[in-house]
Amino acid sequence: MKLHTLPKIEGSTHRHKRLGCGRGSGHGKTSGRGHKGMKARSGGGVRPGFEGGQMPLYRKLPHRGFNNINRETFAVVNLSTIAKIGSDSVDRDALVRFGALRASSALFKVLGVGELSRAVTVSAHKFSASAKSKIEAAGGKVIELKASPEPDATGEASKI
Repeated sequence: MKLHTLPKIEGSTHRHKRLGCGRGSGHGKTSGRGHKGMKARSGGGVRPGFEGGQMPLYRKLPHRGFNNINRETFAVVNLSTIAKIGSDSVDRDALVRFGALRASSALFKVLGVGELSRAVTVSAHKFSASAKSKIEAAGGKVIELKASPEPDATGEASKI
């Protein structure tokens, strides 16, 4: 079934309200906007959260904490996922191809959940202590990438 094949339900479509067509139309003079006031003006209307002058709910509720604009969020990858990938070296691109990481996630951290049975070279932005020890115990190598992308000459952060 597709949207264009759905039938029109009777009563679902309404006539367009023709405003300002004189007294006889029922929508003349003020065109259904009443007399004066903020909602009668062109471009007028109340902002979201406005409660008619009463103290709005968002001002009554307590606000706690803050949002750190410099926060770096890391996507996480477990060792069990890395073990499923067949290659000997695992980096961001390999994880994106495998489907373990989204293409939009720039930074990622390897966690030590799971076991490694072979030597694997893993390149990541961060490693947990258990992940590092398990990779090195299996004979693998840990390559820690620079965590924060620095802006290039154009002023934009370079792709990692």
